[in-house]
Amino acid sequence: MDWRKLMASILPFGRKKPQTAPAPQAAMSSFLHNFSIEVMPRTAEKIADFRAILPKGTRVYIAHIDGTPIEDMVATAKRIADEGFEVMPHFPARIIENAATLENWIERYADVGVSQALLLAGGVDVPRGDFHCSMQLMETGLFDKHAFKRLHVAGHPEGNKDIDPKGGDSVVMEALRWKQDFSNRTDAKMAIATQFCFESAPVIDWANRLKAEGIDLPIHIGIAGPAKLQTMIKFALTCGVGPSLRVLQRRAKDVTKLIMPFTPEEILGELAVHKAATPGFNIESVHFFPLGGINATAEFLKPLLTGESSDTAVQA
Repeated sequence: MDWRKLMASILPFGRKKPQTAPAPQAAMSSFLHNFSIEVMPRTAEKIADFRAILPKGTRVYIAHIDGTPIEDMVATAKRIADEGFEVMPHFPARIIENAATLENWIERYADVGVSQALLLAGGVDVPRGDFHCSMQLMETGLFDKHAFKRLHVAGHPEGNKDIDPKGGDSVVMEALRWKQDFSNRTDAKMAIATQFCFESAPVIDWANRLKAEGIDLPIHIGIAGPAKLQTMIKFALTCGVGPSLRVLQRRAKDVTKLIMPFTPEEILGELAVHKAATPGFNIESVHFFPLGGINATAEFLKPLLTGESSDTAVQA
């Protein structure tokens, strides 16, 4: 497949963005200090010991892809929790059959020391059972019953056409207002974990808009870890990344960069500088999607956290 032609069919090439100065080390390390990362059971199996690559206590999300047995999810959660990390498994509403199944999953996770969850609709179009959105999961009261006090929900800085097919964000915003109200009337400690983006300006505008709308849930901004450009484009298209896809498009125009890994220093640096200059900015943390491999993302982060040099090897 010719990725440059594919990108050209989606958006017209724009002018090159001027180069920006690197963020000060202090701003960057502060911005990243409590980052989280996402794994799947099959990718976690490739890591001999997470303690060798991640800071102690890092939050590790476990993505529940449709078809993954709950036994594999729980075994992965137990293994990572036993290594000293905070574990946050996904609960995709549309693949959960009913309240009994939901409670069974919650109990299984609680039995291995898990007490937090990311609640989302899930990546299937047609619900397999009684639930079609994260709000229905929250309404069951089962997470509170089993002492799950930290609940994260999904956010979409560039919109979500599955939720708002016409390209607006009215339905998404209504759902976030409901979740804000849920947070206000319960003891749940909540945050918004977002889809990954490639530009800082839309993220800053979206975060500011939420605040203006009275939605003050902390934001954990999604960032794609280093990966080959073809891999990055494939995931971006599959996941419905919005206008910030043009960042990849500009890079795809340069044939010499097609074989080089794409790394997110620019968006991280701009957000770090903005956060340092705007203490009330409601991005609380950074959540990494390790599209080029968990090791590659961990290696990429080391110099940003410590200022020490590191080589980043990106898997296929």
